[in-house]
Amino acid sequence: MLDFPVEIVVETCPTRCYKDEEYQQAGIQVTEDISDCDILMGVKEVPVRQLIPNKTYFFFSHTIKKQAYNRKLLWAILDKKIRMIDFEALKDENENRLIAFGRFAGMVGAHNALWVYGQRTGTFSMPRMKDFHDYQEATDFYKTLKIPAIKIVLTGTGRVANGAAEVLRDMGIQEVNPTDFLEKPFQKAVFTQLSSHHYLARKNGSPFVKSYFHEQPNRFKSNFAPYWKVSDVMINGIYWDNNAPAFFTTEEMTSPEFNIQVIADITCDIAPVASIPATLKSSTIADPVFGFDPRTGKETAPYLPSSVDMMTIDNLPNELPRDASESFGNQFLAHILPELFLAKSQTIEHATIAKDGHLTRYFRYLADYAKTPVFDGLVA
Repeated sequence: MLDFPVEIVVETCPTRCYKDEEYQQAGIQVTEDISDCDILMGVKEVPVRQLIPNKTYFFFSHTIKKQAYNRKLLWAILDKKIRMIDFEALKDENENRLIAFGRFAGMVGAHNALWVYGQRTGTFSMPRMKDFHDYQEATDFYKTLKIPAIKIVLTGTGRVANGAAEVLRDMGIQEVNPTDFLEKPFQKAVFTQLSSHHYLARKNGSPFVKSYFHEQPNRFKSNFAPYWKVSDVMINGIYWDNNAPAFFTTEEMTSPEFNIQVIADITCDIAPVASIPATLKSSTIADPVFGFDPRTGKETAPYLPSSVDMMTIDNLPNELPRDASESFGNQFLAHILPELFLAKSQTIEHATIAKDGHLTRYFRYLADYAKTPVFDGLVA
């Protein structure tokens, strides 16, 4: 960072994991007024009323999949002529994301999945991840943890799912291959990690080809039933395409063979356009779990015998804030900050959703999502 002419200012905040005093001790100015800054960085979506016109913003906008709940945010970004750079779209030449919280979302999601199961069954107890100072303290606790012989299915092979697998291993839960998971009994807690070819199949019966699935996900169907019949806990860590099939239907969840009692949906796409039909909403760190009754399709209180317990927090890294913040900052310094000083950065350009009141050419597909009587025609 010393190689770049950057002045950093931190907005004062009473609830942040790194206190104002820690920044001040590091020689960083803490202020209530950030309106003179050129670039404003956050993590979660900035509330519409707090957006400052004509600024450059970095944050996760959660608009690039046309999320209905953030449509007004994109309208405001266009109206205020904000240059919006989305962390989620910052990628290298191979389309790999350069900066992400995925690992930490997976880590907290896996921890919470087991916490919910313990709360539901009373077979063991553990603190919330947010109550540990950092992950090292959590791993020290895991050495004392005794989990009964349950079966956990983990979906996905990216940062999120691998972060979840890391925690399951640290808990002492044995990893087994998908075939053994389906066919063998176990006297200890086990988990299996699934790639897309394990839970998807071509509708026409042809062999599974991963590249073809990425190109035309609507030509595939779920093949997840064998897993929901034998699993106690599901941890969903995939990136889901809106045109891909859901893992199961609400009707399938009413089957006496549906064995899953707890679902930690880290993916957290909200139903009905979702990989998990029971993800009715995002839960919160303060109120992390709700029940879902498959017979009615409605939310219930958690831990009821007739319901499946849902953990759908969409800001999971906030439960492991010090570790996640340090990692995210290091990624930004290594991969993104240098790009800001190039005459032209393809990395930054490809991640810029909007600029000068217009959608950029890489996000023209959002035109219908952004279109209102006020914003009609705002595509560059």
